[in-house]
Amino acid sequence: MLRSVGRPICAAGALFWAATLNAPAQYTYTTIDVPGSQSTYACGISGSNIVGYYSENGTFQGFLYSGGSYTMLSVPGAASTYAYGISGKNIVGYYLVGGIAHGVLYNGSEYITLSVPGAVATGALGISGNDVVGWYWNGSINQGFLYDGSSYTTLNVPGTDNDTAEGISGNDVVGVYGDGSNYQGFLYDGNSYNTLSVPGAYSTEARDIDANNVVGFCNMGSEQGFLYNGSSYTTFSVAGAINTYAEGISGNDIVGYSDFHSTSSPIIYTEGFLAIPVPEPSTFSLTFIGLIASLRRWTLH
Repeated sequence: MLRSVGRPICAAGALFWAATLNAPAQYTYTTIDVPGSQSTYACGISGSNIVGYYSENGTFQGFLYSGGSYTMLSVPGAASTYAYGISGKNIVGYYLVGGIAHGVLYNGSEYITLSVPGAVATGALGISGNDVVGWYWNGSINQGFLYDGSSYTTLNVPGTDNDTAEGISGNDVVGVYGDGSNYQGFLYDGNSYNTLSVPGAYSTEARDIDANNVVGFCNMGSEQGFLYNGSSYTTFSVAGAINTYAEGISGNDIVGYSDFHSTSSPIIYTEGFLAIPVPEPSTFSLTFIGLIASLRRWTLH
């Protein structure tokens, strides 16, 4: 069974962090589009390496984009393969056999199945070093998990019964919880859960974390990407897109995908993107600009 695209809401014991919403962030965007695909979804980034999946002839296959070229990732015998997270050379995701999801770790040479004991289905979504996070389905609900290379630990926001762990950085895990119609993000630091919620948004989904920066997307009438730096949120959207989904972060670089209307038909297609922040003017530059403005005013007078 595939995990639901949407996620979870109100959780007893989860603490909401007070945060502000800043002006939309400014990025330059590079399209990530597997040649010959109908749609491309960029989901994870580590340095200059990007992973995701693409649709072709009714099936989905994973990809690794590195050095300007695409390499297909496909678990032998699987109907579809989805790549979601990357750390160094290790890639995680899941594959489908008979409609059932199985988590997978690809180390560059072989595919290793990851399966939560007793679970009906498992999906791996994020990786940091040797630690993997994701979701498992026990036959009735989704729950998050953390796998440290030898054992699985359930991650469950108190008071909820539908959770997904999406990304990990060190000891910090981000994910989503909710009731199937209204979702909120969470940050788990190894001891407690805190809710991540973009101010004014109908729902918030936290997808990845790197150091203190969290990315995901929120519904503001349409889906918009967001970056949370520990105290405030900034939102962003790809120009011309119907929806923008931020999925992965490495340093300041963000990957995700956006939906577009076709110019020749009402069909919606999806393209991946790499977003690189536009440098802000340095203090020296701002001071220099202010000095020039002052000189001009003095000259005019």
